[in-house]
Amino acid sequence: MHTVLTGAPRSILSRSISTIVFGCMVSASAFAATPGNDPQALAKIRDTALQSDWAYTQLSDLTDLIGPRLSGSAGAAAAVQQVADTMRKLGATVTLQPVKVPHWVRGVETAEIVDYAGRPQGLSQRVVLTALGGSGATPAAGLTAPLVIVKSFEELKARAAEVKGAIVLIDTPFDQEMAERGLAGVSYGQGSRFRFNGPKAAAELGAAAALVRSIGGANFRIPHTGATGLEDGKRIPAAAVTVEDALLIGRLAARGPMKMHLTLTPQTLPDADSYNVIADWPGTDKADEVVVVSGHLDSWDLATGANDDGAGIMAAMGVLETLKKLDYHPRRTIRVIAWMNEENGGRGGQAYFDANKNTLLKQYAAIEMDSGAGRPFGIKASVGPKAEKLFAPLLASLQPIGANAFTRRDALETGDLHRLEKGGVPSFEPLVDSHSYFHYHHTPADTLDKVDPENLKRNVALMSSLAWFLANIDGEIGRAPAQDE
Repeated sequence: MHTVLTGAPRSILSRSISTIVFGCMVSASAFAATPGNDPQALAKIRDTALQSDWAYTQLSDLTDLIGPRLSGSAGAAAAVQQVADTMRKLGATVTLQPVKVPHWVRGVETAEIVDYAGRPQGLSQRVVLTALGGSGATPAAGLTAPLVIVKSFEELKARAAEVKGAIVLIDTPFDQEMAERGLAGVSYGQGSRFRFNGPKAAAELGAAAALVRSIGGANFRIPHTGATGLEDGKRIPAAAVTVEDALLIGRLAARGPMKMHLTLTPQTLPDADSYNVIADWPGTDKADEVVVVSGHLDSWDLATGANDDGAGIMAAMGVLETLKKLDYHPRRTIRVIAWMNEENGGRGGQAYFDANKNTLLKQYAAIEMDSGAGRPFGIKASVGPKAEKLFAPLLASLQPIGANAFTRRDALETGDLHRLEKGGVPSFEPLVDSHSYFHYHHTPADTLDKVDPENLKRNVALMSSLAWFLANIDGEIGRAPAQDE
């Protein structure tokens, strides 16, 4: 059965998703009995995924044929169609869930330091930068203003008089040492708050424009874009400068005052129509309970989003390809979701939560892969301490590929699942080697060649095993600790 609802009202769509799952219950008798979480079945799932190039082939189609997929773009629309068609071919029940998304496009982006102490007459220093999502625009000819460097929000506020009318650089380094210790996500989180909140804070102080030091773990003189908290009516020009250029600006500042000429001409267009792609692999006796397995389909526009998050969505889709090959049907429905608008708004996750917030008990568990396609070492989970022992059979099956670590947290707060998690739905994600992920994250270098095909296979194996295991557990694993502990 294939159901596609395009352009349907949200209320109708929400009911339709529930109806689809109920329909799966009715037809469950057509399927053979599930092999459940038998060790042999888990091994077959793992090994079948490891032997398949399907996810990498699909990823190459997504990145090389479609390319960038920023919300509202033609690339994003083409990707929705590609994923929906591919899931139908596997035999999944496909629904397109409407989502209104931001439509922001970049334009000209140049900068140079035109006045600085010791400058030889007639010379200037070019600065490599890229506009941040939601940035406002300079005049077409650009603007020239004093450049002020701050290292923290506290310093920004303390220097409010200097900031007014100036271009502000918020210069906070990425902690690569922390990333090398396996805490790249923590380091990114520390830096991203300056990128997201810094331009807004500068705008409130009357800054002419805001720059941030790129959040990344390697110095290749390429800028890292990302979302900001700028709002309509208060959008100032905002950009990320490369690490090397931030260091240059710091050295020149030590010599004396300076001025920058900045040109940024992005546009914020009216919100666009888009979709979450929802693909259901029907369950048998517990088909009304859902295990979500997901990644986000949109990407930034500087590259082709191979790691962020093409690999994640293809690994999620690979779960169904693996089960299709084995003709395995779980007790609970496995629902693949290709989220739209994770990068600059999170509206896909919000739309799904809104459609299911009154029936969250039927959302049994949710998985998201959005940390790149590095080698997986295990699983992170927002389950209670008493639930850890339930996963011993799964971890034993993943031990042969070195992916049997289990890290429990009260909350994972992943990009698209955090609302479900706050509502009590346990969340899961692969624990991957991400020490080099932020070298390329949100840059022009996030391309297919950065994805190791063998590591992608391992991630498909982990995601398939985890989704299957969750869909066949007897009883409850407990709600997320954020709700019941």
